[in-house]
Amino acid sequence: MYPVTVKARRSVLNEAERLRLLSFTEQDFIRLVQEPGFARWLDQIESIGGCAHPIYLSGRMTVVDGATGVLLRHYDTSDEPGGRIPVRCRNRRESRCQPCSYLHAGDTFHLVRSGLLGGKGTPARVRLHPRLFVTLTAPSFGAVHRVSGLSGTYCHPRRGGGACEHGRPMGCGQQHADTDVMVGQPLCRDCYDYVGHSLWHASAGILWNRFCHMVRRHLASAAGVTQTAFKEHLTMSFAKVAEYQKRGAVHFHAVIRLDGPGGPDSSPPDWVTAQLLEQAVKSAAALVEVHTPYSPATGERVIGWGRQLDVHPIRSDAFTESAVTDSAVAAYVAKYVSKSVGDSGGIDYRITDPESIRLAPVNAHLRALMGVCWRLGDLPELKSLNLRSWTHTLGYRGHVLTKSRRYSTTYGALRTERAEHQSGGVGVPDGAVTDSAWRYVGSGHSLAEAEVAAGIAEDVAQARRLHSEAREDGEEWQ
Repeated sequence: MYPVTVKARRSVLNEAERLRLLSFTEQDFIRLVQEPGFARWLDQIESIGGCAHPIYLSGRMTVVDGATGVLLRHYDTSDEPGGRIPVRCRNRRESRCQPCSYLHAGDTFHLVRSGLLGGKGTPARVRLHPRLFVTLTAPSFGAVHRVSGLSGTYCHPRRGGGACEHGRPMGCGQQHADTDVMVGQPLCRDCYDYVGHSLWHASAGILWNRFCHMVRRHLASAAGVTQTAFKEHLTMSFAKVAEYQKRGAVHFHAVIRLDGPGGPDSSPPDWVTAQLLEQAVKSAAALVEVHTPYSPATGERVIGWGRQLDVHPIRSDAFTESAVTDSAVAAYVAKYVSKSVGDSGGIDYRITDPESIRLAPVNAHLRALMGVCWRLGDLPELKSLNLRSWTHTLGYRGHVLTKSRRYSTTYGALRTERAEHQSGGVGVPDGAVTDSAWRYVGSGHSLAEAEVAAGIAEDVAQARRLHSEAREDGEEWQ
């Protein structure tokens, strides 16, 4: 061993001190770029578009000819950096992973649009079928501050003033902008029906199912046939997305389409029109209701839709003067599929104890809703509503997007089609046998890896914006 001189020792100490002063992220950058497989890792992250929370897998895949047994392809992660390979997290929430949420929104656009115009395995005849764009809302649970839509309009003007039984003003003479933190907050939290709000959310999925059943009943009555014979004449298909309002209440945007008895491959009878469907939707929305389980603490609540109901026939893209066209509706639904309760000021992770509610970074209104969900979820009579498991979503336990089986294609089919396109059409040959074995080995990024991935995601988004602007400029120039 060679002796260490004072100068060398001092140099080592100075280097250690310098590294200590560097931020943790900078130190991780130094570690990352010095890894022998850094260039390959960078290629991997670029291939998944800078996913913010990739899933790492290790394993192998072998493809052989089913007839001859000849090896066609073999892949093993043992030669990859760390013996693993990243795949996309596929999180739909923009707040969690912007690159994956963009892909999910794109898939949603094509899923909804193919059910309106055809394509992706859906026949083009569906564009001639009766179609509606419907918005169903929650009822009022108490007055809340609202955005002033027009200049000079006020939140809740009350000429006579007055106060509620708790001594708070029953009106608000302010003009709120969309970014005002007061928007969606109750005028009086003690008057607000937090129990009704939570129970409505817990029953919203059942309410939608009964609404669809009621629409079919009304259509059957209009046709003069029994409910049993309804399927011999018509098939109702839909795709709906849930959106959180500022007050923390969910409302649904839905595409409803009527097909013949064979689904999208058959046309409905001539007497079936968009006007008939609109009448059935409005009458069903007014009549349908759900009764919650009885509890001494809450009684038995009757759950129904709110008064605000919007129903619009969907026009062809050729009708440029209409705002409710095929592509516009598909884009509208796709816009909201990447949102969550977090975009309305809530959180998108599960609540596991009451202390987490107290510390949650939300306003007092949403914290009160979470507290009610947690307390009601402990009542034996309401256990079936699973309110504690869905406290973070304010009691709503449905998927952000649902569709009937025969509406259009599936997310799985769209992902498979994209994978085949990205591989240049080099897929698994017909008759080939695939043998694969994969296991989960990790997820997420280190500090430096997250910065690199975010930079890649921003580059991809910027290239997408430039491409879109260039295309629009070209169309305008032509």
